Amino acid sequence: MLAEFSNYGVKVVPISGDVSDFADAKRMVEKAIAELGSVDVLVNNAGITQDTLMLKMTEADFEKVLKVNLTGAFNMTQSVLKPMIKAREGAIINMSSVVGLMGNIGQANYAASKAGLIGFTKSVAREVANRNIRVNAIAPGMIESDMTAVLSDKVKDAMLAQIPMKEFGQAEQVADLTVFLAGQDYLTGQVVAIDGGLSM
Repeated sequence: MLAEFSNYGVKVVPISGDVSDFADAKRMVEKAIAELGSVDVLVNNAGITQDTLMLKMTEADFEKVLKVNLTGAFNMTQSVLKPMIKAREGAIINMSSVVGLMGNIGQANYAASKAGLIGFTKSVAREVANRNIRVNAIAPGMIESDMTAVLSDKVKDAMLAQIPMKEFGQAEQVADLTVFLAGQDYLTGQVVAIDGGLSM
């Protein structure tokens, strides 16, 4: 990936860390600013699943998913907001899910984290709109990825039957929407579903 970006003359600084740890999130943002000068766009894309039926779900199953998916977004957003406010510009894009809009069997923890991101998005958007900082969320549907590759064919077929467009989405389509939201300067507090009509 580094080589691919280098072909476009873009400076890339790989930074790894744990978004669920507040101090580590702050360190990552500080390093990015030190290396690049600013953070103009934050995409909160870290996410995990720990799927099981509610009666079988442990407290650890629930808390681990929320800590990465929701608390991680809080940690990264909190860390990047002060520099964005100082610059009086920025875009934050939170990766939610149609599961946060609709719910799903065996995903109470994941659905709670993604629904929480929607409320988080709208609240933060209201707080920082007058500082020219836009906060939006994307709610992907069934997108082919490493995360969905572990689902059984039975689950995939059941999902496909519910999608009006009768096909799964591609990561590139979500990436295109992310780029659009990063550059759209009169759009904030919105949740954009990209799901082939699944959630309509």
